[in-house]
Amino acid sequence: MKPKHIGFISFRLAGTDGVSLETAKWATVLEQAGFESYFMAGELDTPPDRSFLEEKLHFQHPEIKEIYNDSFGKTTRSAVLTSRIHEMRHFLKARIYEFIKHFEIDLIIPQNALTIPLNIPLGLALTEIIAETGMPVIAHHHDFFWERKRFLRNCVYDYINMCFPPHLPNVEHVVINSSAKNQLALRTGISSTLIPNVMNFELGPPPQDEYISNVRSDLGVAEDELFVLQPTRVVQRKGIEHAIELVSRMDRKAVLVISHASGDEGYEYQMRVREYADMMKIRALFVDDIIQEERGTTENGRKIYTLEDVYPHADLVTYPSLIEGFGNAFLETIWYRKPIMVNNYSIYATDIRPKGFRVIEMDNFISQDTIKTANEVLSNRKLAREMAEVNYSLGLQYYSYSVLKNLLRGVLTRHWGDLRMDSAS
Repeated sequence: MKPKHIGFISFRLAGTDGVSLETAKWATVLEQAGFESYFMAGELDTPPDRSFLEEKLHFQHPEIKEIYNDSFGKTTRSAVLTSRIHEMRHFLKARIYEFIKHFEIDLIIPQNALTIPLNIPLGLALTEIIAETGMPVIAHHHDFFWERKRFLRNCVYDYINMCFPPHLPNVEHVVINSSAKNQLALRTGISSTLIPNVMNFELGPPPQDEYISNVRSDLGVAEDELFVLQPTRVVQRKGIEHAIELVSRMDRKAVLVISHASGDEGYEYQMRVREYADMMKIRALFVDDIIQEERGTTENGRKIYTLEDVYPHADLVTYPSLIEGFGNAFLETIWYRKPIMVNNYSIYATDIRPKGFRVIEMDNFISQDTIKTANEVLSNRKLAREMAEVNYSLGLQYYSYSVLKNLLRGVLTRHWGDLRMDSAS
């Protein structure tokens, strides 16, 4: 028998955002189990022979963005907007049917496309196809609309209640944290499976090569400076002011390296972070020009590194986020066996912290204890190594590919009966 074909559908499946990263991990685990993975999105960096590009799936497509802007921040919808939404729904529905037919898809996995209303016509199109075909679906939910203030005032509640997510018998719902599981059940009556984000703890990071030998100097970190890495975009919920305050108050020669730009959420907060770093008299380096998704060379001949190239050189990683759906940077840090300063944000407090991870902790502000612990860890290499090994072993136990494989087996069994995940034909 031919292997079953899995179709991943999202706004974009490219780059280093959380949805794209987790989709790639799911695809890897499913392919190791004998399935074949195919991908449809508005932006793709997946294998071309398994990819189906439709630019109007992307939330940044001009027509989709216009629909989004007209749908939120107001409570009355025009007839013109309704017509535009449904015209786009018809178009996207036909394209999704093409994808399913072309790759002979047996099961679809919408990745956040039935969770957050960035592309309302896509949610409508997917929901109708799911209802019409009765085909097996695993809806992977990363962040729901009720978790973001900007979605709460809108004129499309009828569509949101219908599609984000849909309550249909052939859909298995997967969430990434316990709060989402509870809220989904409370708000919609939908039961779900909790599958956390994962890393390949069985294998560990790739070995370092010659290419990354000059990372510190290329980023502008002096030999006698502590390299403190903030491995996130510059957006308000990342709480980067706390990382700046920590560096300032540790009273060490240190530099804060911020890996990513603000992206599509504007630059006002990035200006605020720059000003705050100047006020606190620390060096903050914004290096998104030379930290990209792939290695290469800039126009002026500088080396371009990936975030994976940079992690091994960091002395400390800061993760002072105020809100996270899970926390990929946390997993990445313990995967690279680096000490981390982490804020006790809600999902960390409920889902991650109870596992016993050893970290430098803050609880929404930098305390004297936070500074004391950070200095102790940075001064005592043996302590730092012990913490790293404890954290790595806990990552292997709770957030590994083996964990993902076992949890996916349960979800797929509810669709197809008992499956041997090493031979999924």
